[in-house]
Amino acid sequence: MRLIPLLIALLLALPAQAEGFITRLLNKPVPGGVAVIDLGPAVAAPRATYQGKPLLVIHEDGQRWIAIVGLPLSVRPGSQQIEVDGRTHSFQVGGRVYAEQRITLKNQQQVTPNPANLKRIERELAEQTRAYRQFSPRQPSNLLFDRPVEGPLSSPFGLRRFFNGEERNPHSGLDFAAARGTPVRAPAAGRVILLGDYFFNGKTVFVDHGQGLISMFCHLSAIDVKLGDELPRGAVLGKVGATGRATGPHLHWNVSLNDARIDPAIFIGAFNP
Repeated sequence: MRLIPLLIALLLALPAQAEGFITRLLNKPVPGGVAVIDLGPAVAAPRATYQGKPLLVIHEDGQRWIAIVGLPLSVRPGSQQIEVDGRTHSFQVGGRVYAEQRITLKNQQQVTPNPANLKRIERELAEQTRAYRQFSPRQPSNLLFDRPVEGPLSSPFGLRRFFNGEERNPHSGLDFAAARGTPVRAPAAGRVILLGDYFFNGKTVFVDHGQGLISMFCHLSAIDVKLGDELPRGAVLGKVGATGRATGPHLHWNVSLNDARIDPAIFIGAFNP
């Protein structure tokens, strides 16, 4: 009779043991998080989409395919679906509450831009949106990312932001406090797909890590790469600065997956529910 409780305990433990490292690292299914969905074994990689956009699919532990889904901040908690080779897979999204941040800017144009600056902002936003929507077939070199810069985390992802008392878009990335000129390194291998000096972002670099997984680094003081460069993991791509809408030197790092801006802390093992 003593064997029965032991068998039950072993059975309950099996799902946790069956999860691979990538699933344990990334599966944070909340708005602004990541859902990892088991697609089972197959000879070839399944084709999966979420909200009409292709998904990152990898072979985990050589046993099964998993889809890694970026969940935008706008997604509602509850049931969501992905499409896999014509079939629907459902998964659950939990809730998450994000804090507020209030910032005072001396330059009112960075809060309420004039018509000329608004046109520039719209043009730059369209350019960056096209970059976020790129999907290359390459497999990411690593999904446990390196920190792109040495320095403590400052403003976290998802903050509801108020500039001079006016609410604006939530904080779409993760900030690192670092001195001007600190080297910024690629957290994974990738190709440089966009460079710019933007109204809000300042000097900016976009790196495509593969299959819709894209990093954006902004407020740089210097850019040390060229468009189309292939960067190995750890390559220096620029230096920390305070260009664009910034109150002081820091690195703002965005991670986008299937065109959803998600919490970069997930990829460096620093996620706080």
